[in-house]
Amino acid sequence: MNDIATLRHARRNHTVNLSMTLLLLEALGALLILLFIIWWTMFSGRKKGELPEEVEREKAERRQEPPRQE
Repeated sequence: MNDIATLRHARRNHTVNLSMTLLLLEALGALLILLFIIWWTMFSGRKKGELPEEVEREKAERRQEPPRQE
């Protein structure tokens, strides 16, 4: 009887270990997808980086001007 109980216990432990391993792999996959999405959104902008300061200044000035009445 002890042999059967030992086998059942070993099989149950193996199932729990396999379940935990799969759960950890799934969490790791989700983390990698999240990091990829963050990386993609941070570095998929303009080809040559940000606009020069002069262009940024001009854009800011245009935003501050009141609309023209024609």
